[in-house]
Amino acid sequence: MTTLPWDHPDPFTLDVTPEPAHIDGLNHTNNAVYVQWCERVAWAHSAALGLTLADYQRLDRAMAIRQAHYDHLLPALLGEALTLGTWLLPGDGKLRMERCFQLLRRSDGATVLRGRWDLVCIELGSGRARRMPPEFLQAYLSAALPAAPVEPGAV
Repeated sequence: MTTLPWDHPDPFTLDVTPEPAHIDGLNHTNNAVYVQWCERVAWAHSAALGLTLADYQRLDRAMAIRQAHYDHLLPALLGEALTLGTWLLPGDGKLRMERCFQLLRRSDGATVLRGRWDLVCIELGSGRARRMPPEFLQAYLSAALPAAPVEPGAV
Protein backbone atom coordinates (compact mmCIF):
# COMPACT_ATOMS: atom_id res chain seq x y z
CA MET A 1 0.00 0.00 0.00
CA THR A 2 1.28 3.46 -0.83
CA THR A 3 1.54 6.14 1.80
CA LEU A 4 -1.81 7.80 2.41
CA PRO A 5 -2.10 11.61 2.21
CA TRP A 6 -2.80 12.39 5.86
CA ASP A 7 -3.52 15.94 7.00
CA HIS A 8 -1.05 15.48 9.90
CA PRO A 9 1.82 13.03 10.39
CA ASP A 10 1.62 9.72 12.24
CA PRO A 11 -2.10 9.20 12.83
CA PHE A 12 -3.43 6.42 14.98
CA THR A 13 -5.41 4.38 12.44
CA LEU A 14 -8.24 1.91 12.14
CA ASP A 15 -9.13 0.07 8.92
CA VAL A 16 -12.87 -0.02 8.24
CA THR A 17 -15.05 -1.32 5.42
CA PRO A 18 -18.73 -0.49 4.93
CA GLU A 19 -20.88 -3.62 5.33
CA PRO A 20 -24.48 -4.12 4.15
CA ALA A 21 -25.86 -2.98 7.54
CA HIS A 22 -23.96 0.33 7.15
CA ILE A 23 -25.57 1.25 3.82
CA ASP A 24 -28.62 3.53 3.86
CA GLY A 25 -31.42 4.24 1.41
CA LEU A 26 -29.13 6.47 -0.65
CA ASN A 27 -26.86 3.45 -1.29
CA HIS A 28 -23.89 4.81 0.66
CA THR A 29 -22.61 4.59 4.24
CA ASN A 30 -25.04 6.15 6.68
CA ASN A 31 -23.74 9.26 8.46
CA ALA A 32 -24.29 7.67 11.88
CA VAL A 33 -21.80 4.93 10.98
CA TYR A 34 -19.02 7.51 10.58
CA VAL A 35 -19.73 8.75 14.12
CA GLN A 36 -19.52 5.17 15.43
CA TRP A 37 -16.22 4.62 13.61
CA CYS A 38 -14.81 7.84 15.07
CA GLU A 39 -15.80 6.68 18.54
CA ARG A 40 -14.14 3.27 17.92
CA VAL A 41 -10.85 4.77 16.75
CA ALA A 42 -10.86 7.32 19.60
CA TRP A 43 -11.29 4.61 22.25
CA ALA A 44 -8.68 2.39 20.58
CA HIS A 45 -6.24 5.32 20.50
CA SER A 46 -6.94 6.14 24.14
CA ALA A 47 -6.35 2.51 25.12
CA ALA A 48 -3.11 2.44 23.12
CA LEU A 49 -2.02 5.50 25.13
CA GLY A 50 -2.80 3.63 28.36
CA LEU A 51 -6.22 5.03 29.28
CA THR A 52 -9.23 2.72 29.11
CA LEU A 53 -12.82 3.12 30.25
CA ALA A 54 -11.82 1.37 33.49
CA ASP A 55 -9.18 4.08 34.07
CA TYR A 56 -11.78 6.80 33.45
CA GLN A 57 -14.03 5.19 36.06
CA ARG A 58 -11.16 4.71 38.56
CA LEU A 59 -10.11 8.36 38.19
CA ASP A 60 -13.73 9.65 38.14
CA ARG A 61 -12.79 11.69 35.05
CA ALA A 62 -13.56 11.53 31.34
CA MET A 63 -12.91 13.51 28.20
CA ALA A 64 -16.46 14.31 27.06
CA ILE A 65 -17.42 15.64 23.64
CA ARG A 66 -18.51 19.25 24.02
CA GLN A 67 -18.95 19.78 20.31
CA ALA A 68 -18.52 17.52 17.27
CA HIS A 69 -18.16 18.61 13.67
CA TYR A 70 -18.02 16.36 10.60
CA ASP A 71 -17.38 17.35 6.98
CA HIS A 72 -18.79 14.64 4.71
CA LEU A 73 -16.77 15.10 1.52
CA LEU A 74 -17.41 11.91 -0.48
CA PRO A 75 -19.68 8.89 -0.10
CA ALA A 76 -18.26 5.61 1.15
CA LEU A 77 -19.72 2.65 -0.71
CA LEU A 78 -20.32 -0.96 0.20
CA GLY A 79 -17.06 -2.90 0.47
CA GLU A 80 -14.67 0.03 0.00
CA ALA A 81 -11.43 -0.29 1.92
CA LEU A 82 -11.07 2.77 4.17
CA THR A 83 -8.62 3.90 6.82
CA LEU A 84 -9.66 6.24 9.63
CA GLY A 85 -6.91 8.28 11.27
CA THR A 86 -7.04 10.33 14.45
CA TRP A 87 -4.81 12.85 16.21
CA LEU A 88 -4.95 14.85 19.41
CA LEU A 89 -4.39 18.59 19.60
CA PRO A 90 -3.11 19.91 22.94
CA GLY A 91 -5.90 22.31 23.92
CA ASP A 92 -5.31 24.34 27.07
CA GLY A 93 -3.51 21.67 29.13
CA LYS A 94 -6.13 22.01 31.89
CA LEU A 95 -9.69 21.22 30.82
CA ARG A 96 -9.83 21.07 27.04
CA MET A 97 -8.28 19.32 24.09
CA GLU A 98 -9.28 18.45 20.55
CA ARG A 99 -9.39 15.24 18.57
CA CYS A 100 -9.27 15.32 14.77
CA PHE A 101 -10.28 12.61 12.32
CA GLN A 102 -9.66 11.92 8.63
CA LEU A 103 -11.21 9.01 6.72
CA LEU A 104 -9.36 8.02 3.56
CA ARG A 105 -10.31 5.67 0.74
CA ARG A 106 -7.31 3.36 0.33
CA SER A 107 -7.74 2.79 -3.42
CA ASP A 108 -6.97 6.40 -4.35
CA GLY A 109 -6.20 8.26 -1.10
CA ALA A 110 -9.29 10.46 -1.40
CA THR A 111 -10.55 12.02 1.82
CA VAL A 112 -14.10 10.85 2.51
CA LEU A 113 -14.60 12.63 5.85
CA ARG A 114 -12.89 15.03 8.20
CA GLY A 115 -14.06 15.47 11.76
CA ARG A 116 -13.18 17.31 14.92
CA TRP A 117 -14.26 16.93 18.53
CA ASP A 118 -13.87 19.66 21.13
CA LEU A 119 -13.36 17.74 24.36
CA VAL A 120 -13.67 18.85 27.96
CA CYS A 121 -12.57 16.94 31.04
CA ILE A 122 -15.46 16.15 33.35
CA GLU A 123 -15.89 14.53 36.73
CA LEU A 124 -18.00 11.42 36.08
CA GLY A 125 -19.76 11.59 39.44
CA SER A 126 -21.12 15.11 38.94
CA GLY A 127 -20.82 15.74 35.20
CA ARG A 128 -19.07 19.03 35.96
CA ALA A 129 -15.94 20.26 34.20
CA ARG A 130 -12.78 19.47 36.17
CA ARG A 131 -9.06 19.74 35.51
CA MET A 132 -7.44 16.81 33.75
CA PRO A 133 -5.74 14.47 36.23
CA PRO A 134 -1.99 13.88 35.83
CA GLU A 135 -2.67 10.53 34.09
CA PHE A 136 -4.62 12.34 31.34
CA LEU A 137 -1.97 15.01 30.94
CA GLN A 138 0.76 12.37 30.68
CA ALA A 139 -1.05 10.15 28.17
CA TYR A 140 -2.92 12.64 26.03
CA LEU A 141 -0.73 15.72 25.96
CA SER A 142 2.42 13.70 25.36
CA ALA A 143 0.71 12.24 22.25
CA ALA A 144 -0.72 15.54 20.99
CA LEU A 145 0.49 17.28 17.89
CA PRO A 146 2.62 20.33 18.59
CA ALA A 147 0.62 23.53 18.92
CA ALA A 148 0.66 25.62 15.77
CA PRO A 149 2.94 28.64 16.13
CA VAL A 150 1.18 31.98 16.38
CA GLU A 151 2.12 34.34 13.58
CA PRO A 152 3.51 37.69 14.77
CA GLY A 153 0.74 40.29 14.63
CA ALA A 154 -2.00 37.63 14.42
CA VAL A 155 -5.18 38.43 16.31
